[in-house]
Amino acid sequence: MTDAPLTIAFFPESAYGPTNNCVGIGDVLRRRGHRVVFIVEESFKGTLEPKGFEERLMRLGPPPEQEEEPGQFWKDFIRDTAPVFRTPTIEQIEGFVAPTWQALLDGARYVDDRLREIIDEVRPDVIVEDNVLCFPALPSSGRPWVRIVSCNPAEIVDPAVPPPFSGLPTDDRSEWDAYWAEYRRVHDPMHAEFDAFVQERGAPPLPPGEFIHTSPWLNLYLYPRELDYARERPLDGWHNLETSVRTTDDPWELPEPLASRDGKLVYLSLGSLGSGDVELMQKLIDTFAQTDHRVIVSMGPQHEQLRLADNMVGAEFLPQTSILPMVDLVVTHGGNNTVTESVHFGKPMIVLPLFWDQYDNAQRVHETGFGVRLDTYGHTPDELRDAAARLLADGSLQERLAGIARRLQASPGTVRAADLIEQVPRSER
Repeated sequence: MTDAPLTIAFFPESAYGPTNNCVGIGDVLRRRGHRVVFIVEESFKGTLEPKGFEERLMRLGPPPEQEEEPGQFWKDFIRDTAPVFRTPTIEQIEGFVAPTWQALLDGARYVDDRLREIIDEVRPDVIVEDNVLCFPALPSSGRPWVRIVSCNPAEIVDPAVPPPFSGLPTDDRSEWDAYWAEYRRVHDPMHAEFDAFVQERGAPPLPPGEFIHTSPWLNLYLYPRELDYARERPLDGWHNLETSVRTTDDPWELPEPLASRDGKLVYLSLGSLGSGDVELMQKLIDTFAQTDHRVIVSMGPQHEQLRLADNMVGAEFLPQTSILPMVDLVVTHGGNNTVTESVHFGKPMIVLPLFWDQYDNAQRVHETGFGVRLDTYGHTPDELRDAAARLLADGSLQERLAGIARRLQASPGTVRAADLIEQVPRSER
């Protein structure tokens, strides 16, 4: 065994959530003297190098005619399928979940040769991926690889855990079987076709019903244990980081005149994709305009179309992990990063889910008592304002969250992940 610096390649899904999670872990490893390389989609070019990482670029589809913003593929995809978000989750299986999987699978097929080129060039000691599907170039490379699940852990299927993407409660299984039946009806043909491709490219067969393998080396997920699911099967080979909060965000201060005003401080963010729904964002902004709260708004890609009130401040991009410690309440779409970061900093949540695992996160926040799940498109302004008032007045909840935050911050998941990742190639030598 040697303590020589390692070459560690991170390969996150081409979206801000997984990328930010990997940045937090990669920064710890970089500071320890390791060479950290990010394999990222071309639209992310130039966003990782300023943080001290190398970049290797790839594409998940043919080049566009015009230059893209980071993650533009998924922004366009979400925009085009957004009407489906107003339907029940069982209807979203065919209308949104399956098309999303198909787009992901098509991307994996398109990029496989390029990934092999990058792996041969970089020669990593270990590859760390944060994806929801298999990229055969990784398990067929002969190099140790680590899987991270930075989505809701219902993705790790268990008989005692509700179906992923369903948002169904844990204590009422009456709708589970129907959801699973529809999920398998829609996805089984897709799974069989992709499994054939995976094996053709030299990777092991996929597990039944799943689009990705469990790593034989190391598997990580992140979910505070107070929100996590009770399971029927032990999670052998898995480590729960609980949270994985980056420290690379720029500092941020609440500007005047809000800094001198009275009122609770609310952070409103629907993520880089959800904030593109201008009608929904404006409804939320107008609702909080009729309160005494001060509001920080992450405005997203359609920021020029949004109108903020006098009790608000916002921008297209905000350094979320620098803002969360100062706020009293978080209004979120339920992305896994935002949910786990809010718990990490001890903040109650109102969750307005839109797609994918956001429904599962919203349900867990609600049924564990750390916030309120509302109907994203069907709630009334009074319901949103009342939920905010209840959470802000709940002293016992705030005390409970503060205790959890102290525990999580005393043992950062980014450091634990770095420790575990370092051990993988060193145990191979």
